[in-house]
Amino acid sequence: MDSARKRIWGWYAFDWASQPYNTLLITFIFAPYIGELLGDGARAQAAWGFGIGAAGVVIAVLAPVLGAIADTKGRPMPFIWAFSALYVLGSAGLWFADPAGFHLPLILGFFALGLIGMEFATIFTNAMLPGLGPARDIGRISGTGWAIGYLGGFVALVIMLLFFAESAATGRTFIGLEPALGLNAEAREGTRFVGPLTALWYALFMIPFFVWVRPAPPPAEPGSVGQALRDLGQTLRRLPRRPSLFSYLGASMFYRDALNGIYAFGGIYAQGVLGWSVVDTGIFGIIAIITGAIFAWAGGHADARFGPAIVIRLSIWVLLAVTTAIAFVSRDSLFGIALTPDSTAPDVAFYTIGACIGAAGGTLQSASRSMMVRQADPARMTEGFGLYALSGKATSFLAPVLVGVATAISGSQQIGVTPIIGLFIIGLILLAFVKPNGDRRP
Repeated sequence: MDSARKRIWGWYAFDWASQPYNTLLITFIFAPYIGELLGDGARAQAAWGFGIGAAGVVIAVLAPVLGAIADTKGRPMPFIWAFSALYVLGSAGLWFADPAGFHLPLILGFFALGLIGMEFATIFTNAMLPGLGPARDIGRISGTGWAIGYLGGFVALVIMLLFFAESAATGRTFIGLEPALGLNAEAREGTRFVGPLTALWYALFMIPFFVWVRPAPPPAEPGSVGQALRDLGQTLRRLPRRPSLFSYLGASMFYRDALNGIYAFGGIYAQGVLGWSVVDTGIFGIIAIITGAIFAWAGGHADARFGPAIVIRLSIWVLLAVTTAIAFVSRDSLFGIALTPDSTAPDVAFYTIGACIGAAGGTLQSASRSMMVRQADPARMTEGFGLYALSGKATSFLAPVLVGVATAISGSQQIGVTPIIGLFIIGLILLAFVKPNGDRRP
């Protein structure tokens, strides 16, 4: 394998290594486990929202600053190493979510630490995307990376379901085994192992990234941190003069926040509203991941042929439809039609919704990363992706907090998720002002 292909495959390794944080912790295993421990779906959904929102505030404040510093110094690897350490420490700490002495603030603190590490590491790895190939290949490379990430999340989820995550009722895994490695089912050690597994997975599969990926050489005369911050200030002040970039950052701020809201609350919603176990939610995750991987790959090819703009809009419309549908699915009724207690219709409906979320979410994230390459200044790409992270995180507290507040006030998980619909609509409106190739290109 030549060095260029190694660099691309090394870059893909980050998506494979980091995806389990989203798959196992944010959505399909750890979040519903928290719901089980708290025993109140609405309370769990509100607490989860406030915890993720707190991490979002930190990310929103620091993301563009870190991006500007990295562009000035030209040395992203030390940052990736540092934030990888936070990822590993935060995810490993979730082992302490022991039902016998559960301490919610401590566990949310570990979760937020790992989430911050993942998001900041992603800024620096995303900024390497335009250097991986010619412009015509960026959409395909981005889509393949997302597909590989989904595949990594899928494999990790299957391992958890088959060998570790036990049902609270039976103490057995999905295939009827006791948790592997002699873990104690009564203490829920099999499910709690999701934290250490996520940490070990990342540490192992980041090795190809650190071995094969070589960033561009640093500038001959690296600038100071002060200069980086001054440059960032100038970039922010100039944003209104670049209406396409400005509009795109605003649009992605809302629609990506809405998408993250769906991911963050899908598992905990299913546990509270439908009464699903961790294992049930894991099966839901497998379906969503499979469709996500397939459509992220297909969406990357559609991006290369038609451009990311049309892929982004179509994906948002699908997500808007399924988010609206979620609010009308419960154990008692489906879209206003009363159901018998033993009806499987809400389960089938939610599995279908999960497949649609996976498909549209995968294409949306891939195409959004590709679109940012078209909108950003090529000379300041890391800063551009810092702003991209800011646009995705400046209001990253908004969806979780809105869902948390709406859930706390209404006492209903179904009403609680409705603010996500409004965020998608705002994103669609702002996309109308985005030029497919940015402000300075024909």
